[in-house]
Amino acid sequence: MTDYRTWERRTPRQRIVRYVALLLAFVAVAISWQFLDVNYEFLATAPREFGDLVERMYPPNVGYSGDILGPLIETINIAVLGTILAVIASVPVALLGAENTAPNQLGYGLGKFIISFTRSVNVIIWALIFVIIIGPGALAGVLAIAVRSIGFTSKLIAEAIEEIDPGQVEAIRATGANPVEAAIYGIVPQIKPAFVGVSTYRWDINVRASTIIGFVGAGGIGVELTTSINFFRWQNVLTILIAILAIVIFSEVTSAYLRRKVR
Repeated sequence: MTDYRTWERRTPRQRIVRYVALLLAFVAVAISWQFLDVNYEFLATAPREFGDLVERMYPPNVGYSGDILGPLIETINIAVLGTILAVIASVPVALLGAENTAPNQLGYGLGKFIISFTRSVNVIIWALIFVIIIGPGALAGVLAIAVRSIGFTSKLIAEAIEEIDPGQVEAIRATGANPVEAAIYGIVPQIKPAFVGVSTYRWDINVRASTIIGFVGAGGIGVELTTSINFFRWQNVLTILIAILAIVIFSEVTSAYLRRKVR
């Protein structure tokens, strides 16, 4: 008698585990929704309020465009300077945070701590800290963007360093090169594409971040946006949002172009 067996992707045990995990996910979502304490009366009026807000914002105040040109340029400058500072600072941190270049376990742990610490704090919190320390303005925004970006940039660069071919570094050291020369001629050429790609990608992210840090006084177009919202100048708000969309699209196109060039 021929035994015909039906192929199944998962075993009965795997299916049970899958269904239990799905059930637990639904329970977690339901419990989380209860803790949100949603006001359903306000939620029901949301479409009407949104339509009313759109009517107040349209048409955009075209005459206001000249007034936001300076803050827009400042926003881009904050992103550029913050990214440059982060990239410069991320190089030694990445060398510490990579297992194959860390001088010892203490240095490796320090590098990992810096990477984790700077990434764990949101850019708005960093902006608030620097506004308190040095006062409101673009400098606080630059430092907030820079510190927040160090962890992201150095983490990816450290991972790229760990994936290099060690034979090239050893060959350069065999010629009598010191550690700095070995890093310049053995490590840098191998991580250059990743380095440029990570830097441009982070700049793209920082352009978006620099548009909102102005809400806490860290300079840029966010200052104009929060001022217009506080004074209910909704047509000005729409003009600012369109301008923000334009610079975000510009940064997206630019970073994508640069990443393609280094491949």
